[in-house]
Amino acid sequence: MSLNFDNTEIAFSLKNNFELKRANFLFSFMAKPLLTKIGISFTQLAFKLYFPIKGLIKNTIFKQFCGGETLIEANETALKLSQYNVSVIMDYGVEGKSDETEFEKTTNIFLQTIKFASDKPYIPFVSLKVTGFCRIELLEKINAENLLTKEEEQEFERFQQRVDSICYCATQYQKKILIDAEESWIQQPVDDITNKMMAKYNKEQVVVYNTFQLYRHDRYAYLKESHQMAIKNGYLLGAKLVRGAYMEKERKRAVEQNYISPIQATKEDTDKDYNLSLQYCVDYLDQISLFIGTHNEQSCMLATTLIAQRGFQSNHPHICFSQLYGMSDNISFNLAKEGFQVSKYLPYGPVEEVIPYLMRRAQENTSVAGQTGRELGLIQKDMKRRKLYKSTHTG
Repeated sequence: MSLNFDNTEIAFSLKNNFELKRANFLFSFMAKPLLTKIGISFTQLAFKLYFPIKGLIKNTIFKQFCGGETLIEANETALKLSQYNVSVIMDYGVEGKSDETEFEKTTNIFLQTIKFASDKPYIPFVSLKVTGFCRIELLEKINAENLLTKEEEQEFERFQQRVDSICYCATQYQKKILIDAEESWIQQPVDDITNKMMAKYNKEQVVVYNTFQLYRHDRYAYLKESHQMAIKNGYLLGAKLVRGAYMEKERKRAVEQNYISPIQATKEDTDKDYNLSLQYCVDYLDQISLFIGTHNEQSCMLATTLIAQRGFQSNHPHICFSQLYGMSDNISFNLAKEGFQVSKYLPYGPVEEVIPYLMRRAQENTSVAGQTGRELGLIQKDMKRRKLYKSTHTG
């Protein structure tokens, strides 16, 4: 195996010169925390005040990180990726809704997405964020084990029916559902509904995956507990491993409310638990379907080493790697070139609706030490290879 995450010719084979220059501009911008903070504030304010900036957003950060505004547009992006043996996780990027009409609308969109993907092998996954189907306040109340009113019980039952209808549809059309992790103060009901869906639909093959955020110090233990629960109840575990997305928010709330933070003390602790989780899942690959969601090159390389050591084929049906669309193409495309199953997380939806997702991507690239620098270095390396560097590099 000649896997090399520094191979930029493979990494950016999908991008034409204009797209590579745009990526260079965006990551250069995100490398400056103050500029990013100002840009985020301006964008949020501009949309609130109905300033005509949709075109600007759509042609810059939206194009970099999203598949399109509609399912048809997202499919065009997915088709391009499929030419390089990279599949996609379709994600209707709407979240945090608060009324039943919106929840029903979102549910129908997800059902349409699964049916649309039915004859498209390059769309094996659909990602589901429960805050698109249930009020956060209700999830928080359940997580705190507070008594629900009769109306709230009925509301929660409707939420479970929505999730069930999506998982059932995925089973019928042979697609897979990735249920996203949430903040710790609403995670328990998310785990509960996901475990319920896995017990129902993961009997013969894995349809439903739970997400384990390994920046939480209790999640490696919970992964093993989830595996034992699956064995006891006769189903297969779908395990999506990620590091985590809400660290600053989690720590801030823990301080404000005076409880022990669920977040690991150091990044090294997170890395250790992530890699232990990888190893655990590969050790039980007959009982666990492993979804490796990471931009960490060391973890990806470790996973490929473990797979080889155990004598598994690179395209084993229980192993999939994944990175966000618009990021870490050096990992995705080089893994795909070596025959591993790789899926890009591909959000789509109206520009106005996916703004929260885009703002998170901008903040993440500012706050994750080394990530933006690594992206920029690889982009500029390929610009040099293509002789584009001189005209755009500014110092």
